[in-house]
Amino acid sequence: MLFFSYLQNYAPTCSTWYWVLNFLQIPVSVGVTMYEALGLMNGKRVLSSKGNEQTTLKFHQLCIYCFFGVTAGLVGGLLGLGGGFIMGPLFLELGIPPQVSSATATFAMMFSASMSVVEYYLLNRFPVPYAAYFVAVAFVAAIIGQHVVRRLISWLGRASLIIFILAFMIFISAISLGGVGISNMIHKMEQHEYMGFENLCKYDA
Repeated sequence: MLFFSYLQNYAPTCSTWYWVLNFLQIPVSVGVTMYEALGLMNGKRVLSSKGNEQTTLKFHQLCIYCFFGVTAGLVGGLLGLGGGFIMGPLFLELGIPPQVSSATATFAMMFSASMSVVEYYLLNRFPVPYAAYFVAVAFVAAIIGQHVVRRLISWLGRASLIIFILAFMIFISAISLGGVGISNMIHKMEQHEYMGFENLCKYDA
């Protein structure tokens, strides 16, 4: 996927090669998803968090989970939100413990974020000092947050605390995103700016 995205930046926008590279990502993604889904449906793949317990998922369950996975990717790509806000509750629905759910959702979103980082770095559009600052802050915050949450769970004896934290973060993100969107919309209306979709083909790769 990263290879296709990287090559796409060197193809003229809206050219035949541009769209070929764009749509080639679909069969690759569908192929990997179908392989894993068939393994879960046939019992050849298991959920690691459930140990040796064999878990055979139904066809309609796999369709629902794939739909939520695609939705998480779209939300992360279009709105810049972490897809973990969708994957976290989905993993809880699968019966995965809250600690494992939070860690797995974060790990899964790491790949989509890493692809963007590598792509922008190869195109010389990656501000290294700026990114290093945020990496350092996020790393320290993650260590402190993990330590505090582990202490709270040990003190309260309830792992469901992670679920409440996840719900609170989703609520704050929704309010913030909605507020910023409404503010930008009001500003554009006052300035009589165009609020429709731009022509994709007028931008250079």
